[in-house]
Amino acid sequence: MPLSTSSLSSSPSWQSRNIASQLASTANTDIDEVLDTIDRAPCLDGICVSSPDASETDNRNGDSPTADTPNNGDESPSSTAGEAILRLGSMTGPTVWSEFGRLSQEHDVANLGQGFPDWLPPDFAVESLVSATVDSTKSPHQYTRTAGHPNLVKQLARRYSKHMGRNIDPMNEVSVTVGASQALYLSLQTLVKPGDEVILFEPFFDLYVNQIKLAGGTPVFVPLTFVPYNDGDDDDDEITGGTWILEPEKLESAVSSKTRAIILNSPHNPTGKVFTLSEMKTIAKNVEKAGPQCVVISDEVYKYIVHSPPEEEDDDIDGLASSARGHVHFASLPNMW
Repeated sequence: MPLSTSSLSSSPSWQSRNIASQLASTANTDIDEVLDTIDRAPCLDGICVSSPDASETDNRNGDSPTADTPNNGDESPSSTAGEAILRLGSMTGPTVWSEFGRLSQEHDVANLGQGFPDWLPPDFAVESLVSATVDSTKSPHQYTRTAGHPNLVKQLARRYSKHMGRNIDPMNEVSVTVGASQALYLSLQTLVKPGDEVILFEPFFDLYVNQIKLAGGTPVFVPLTFVPYNDGDDDDDEITGGTWILEPEKLESAVSSKTRAIILNSPHNPTGKVFTLSEMKTIAKNVEKAGPQCVVISDEVYKYIVHSPPEEEDDDIDGLASSARGHVHFASLPNMW
């Protein structure tokens, strides 16, 4: 397990101390030495910066290079940029990972900007992993099927057949990726070509926009509207909370024949919003309005942590697929599979 050089606060959690104790016994060193090296707010290579060094930007202060820019023998990075850099631009700015990591290190606070479990996996999971790697009779050390090991995709198909309320073909309708980020990347690379538009609901997870640009697409932003719980209460100017809503007319004005995809993230990052059934029906209506080329990429990674389900009538969601109370799988809506 690699350890970064950042430090813990003066009172580490019991989970961190438990991990440190195990690492210390393995490395035959003092527990406090290990605690000093455990990263409470991980950053790439242990470095938390949100802006590049000046030396990295000397030749990048002008407009982004284009394919029509003459080379003139100049072999600088800007003149030899590949298609990905041309699409992204030379400066993409800090990411949520680097910025939150930098701030948490700088101010010695807990980093809530990303998931960072500070406890070990359960014993059965570790034991299963060890067993699978040492059992030569099952030949685990080989290239597996590109779209996923047969046993794995069969289990996933069985699970999602229940979630979606339909039979899922494991060999043709399930693909295993390296996390949701790669799943999104491959989806956009497969679907989008230059000139296509992809709709994003603002605010959104910062990964989306550059993946759209990498595919050659144009992001089109549809802002969600924040409505305070005490909206309209003239006697109370203090906002103590609220909800985010999708206004149908904003989506309708953004959809066109160029719309290739709509990225739907529900439950939503970063607001925690759960899109209501009526909002999902609005999205489905606009998918059909855009034309047969338009699809929805539904990012549902938080479906099991719906803490406050939308107030929907049970009859409204009858017949729709749901794997957790309050969450509806978009693909189970009529004509959306």
